[in-house]
Amino acid sequence: MNGTPASTGPAPSPGAAGNPGGSTLSGPATLFRRVLLQGKYEALAMLRNGEQLILAIILPLLALVGLTVTPFLDGMGASRINVAVPGILALCAMSTAFTGQGIATGFDRRYGVLRFLSTTPLGRGGLIAGKALSVLVVLCLQVVVVTLVALLLGWQPPAAGWLPGLLLLVLGAGAFTALGLLVAGTVRPEATLAITNLLWILLGALGGIVIPGERLPGAAQAVVHYLPSGALGESLREAFLGGTLNGAAALVLLLWTVIAGAAAIRWFKWN
Repeated sequence: MNGTPASTGPAPSPGAAGNPGGSTLSGPATLFRRVLLQGKYEALAMLRNGEQLILAIILPLLALVGLTVTPFLDGMGASRINVAVPGILALCAMSTAFTGQGIATGFDRRYGVLRFLSTTPLGRGGLIAGKALSVLVVLCLQVVVVTLVALLLGWQPPAAGWLPGLLLLVLGAGAFTALGLLVAGTVRPEATLAITNLLWILLGALGGIVIPGERLPGAAQAVVHYLPSGALGESLREAFLGGTLNGAAALVLLLWTVIAGAAAIRWFKWN
């Protein structure tokens, strides 16, 4: 499925027995190439899936336009679009890394794809690396699309905000990928579908991603900064509004990545 060639061993010398024509056989693909091929396959599979494409591109763009034409974010920055875009970028990371990858992995597990690929030369580590790579590829595409639309709507990000912003997006993608794999590897695929979609709605609306924490109810404000959604949303707003890196939020994202990743390694079921 991942297009990796089978291991053939060392190439025989010309004229060797069983190789009268003197032709040589290519060696096995390196692990790096296997991961690249798997990442390419996973990314194309996500982009060709209509439901995944709606979740990854269409819904974030609709939310961007909605926040731009409504007064909900008034008073929080120089313009609505400047406040809205960082939250939409954070929503893209959650859509692809958590919901999209979680659902895809859950159904791969149901149909035995994970068990099959884990026994190939790609291995379990290569399979997970390929999935992480596919998330980054799709996220890059999302960033490009959202940025182009946002610039057309008048977005004016500071140049100093891009480096911390992109770093935080990678950290956020890591945290949400780990969480998505944890859910996909421990519950039934149908439950994964329900859990990831429900959390996408709840975290998107009340988790500090699209709506800044100070605009949420009092109870939500007390915990939102400790959620991966709140940490990513708030830190991206600081990066793209002020050009600064929120170290505390980056630490929260790193902790979520480590804890969720360790839990996934411990309890992930491959069949």
